[in-house]
Amino acid sequence: MIDVINLEKSFGNNKVLKGINITIEKGDIMVVIGPSGSGKSTFLRCLNCMEDPTGGQIIFNGVDIADPKVNINIHRRHMGMVFQHFNLYNNKTVIKNIMLAPVYVKKQQLRKDKRRNAITKFTNLFRSKDSKKELIKITTTNSRIVEECKQEAIELLKKIGLEDKADVYPSTLSGGQKQRVAIVRSMAMKPDVILFDEPTSALDPEMVGEVLDLMKQLARDGMTMIVVTHEMGFAREVANKVIFIDNGQILENSSPEEFFTNPKNPRLKEFLAKVL
Repeated sequence: MIDVINLEKSFGNNKVLKGINITIEKGDIMVVIGPSGSGKSTFLRCLNCMEDPTGGQIIFNGVDIADPKVNINIHRRHMGMVFQHFNLYNNKTVIKNIMLAPVYVKKQQLRKDKRRNAITKFTNLFRSKDSKKELIKITTTNSRIVEECKQEAIELLKKIGLEDKADVYPSTLSGGQKQRVAIVRSMAMKPDVILFDEPTSALDPEMVGEVLDLMKQLARDGMTMIVVTHEMGFAREVANKVIFIDNGQILENSSPEEFFTNPKNPRLKEFLAKVL
């Protein structure tokens, strides 16, 4: 699904990523571990071009999304992102937070289809009967899009047991509830992969479990996930790939069992000795 080839990222003279190479297959649960300042979050943000890579390629579903000529917004629709600090809109209710992106994208597509049909109708006036182009079949309306997205949002909230919070504002939720809403907001776009940037680090310890349980459920459902985290238990239990990044480079890439019981890299051994 994703091929990262010699990915580099610099901020001025500071080279943060120094040639990252990794392949993520469909269904992979890849956990990214490393010390603070090692480049983990920058790597994740480069994957969906929230940070523009300085060099290298990111081949996502066959397209190099690091190419400046590519319309990244089209490809971001298939790549969800969950942030450390939730990034919910506090002036919108929970259900409107979840509906926002799918409603926007579907309405935008409807406008495009209507515009194309208007152009086709006009150009067909000058075509012979046999050369007229067919119109795009439009089976929805703006109001129907809103209603369908609302129903899908309600179903997602039911999955996480928060359907009773649909019409409240994020400020009334606990940290764990906010992060679960942020995760289902990402799911509402039906992405091919979800990126998690330290999703539990801003939570109280008692709230971490409910977020990790939802992520485990996503893994069981087959969602491809790339997770930057310090939760070693999650990495052991759920991941099928664990990579260790330090000083902008991948120093180890292996299965969880190999990673934790038989680490090869001396820097990883030192790191695990401090955190386990």
